Amino acid sequence: MKKLRFLMPIGFLFVIAGFGAIVMLLWNWLMPTLFGLIAINFWQATGLFVLARILIGNIGPGHRKMMKMDPIREKWMKMTPEQREEFINKRHRFGFGGPFGRDSFDRTEHEEQARESE
Repeated sequence: MKKLRFLMPIGFLFVIAGFGAIVMLLWNWLMPTLFGLIAINFWQATGLFVLARILIGNIGPGHRKMMKMDPIREKWMKMTPEQREEFINKRHRFGFGGPFGRDSFDRTEHEEQARESE
């Protein structure tokens, strides 16, 4: 276990270096011919990769865990169908209506319309 703790930072650096090399190769292959841009070196490509990860987000493997622990999603999944309808009806009263300005959500009405259209 202690060996893994020592090797993880080294592995992380190898992964970043690998992605930096891929970015450099792809940039130097595509960008000068497509857009007339200059070629970049390894460190510029690595910096570009890190910048893109910062701007796009989801740095590291923990972002998937955060998506699973979304408190709003958890609350929605724990609601009964009746509680969900009540929640949707409350939202409609505050101006978050559907595209046709419906005042309330009625599941039976939507189910009947779906059956009729089939």
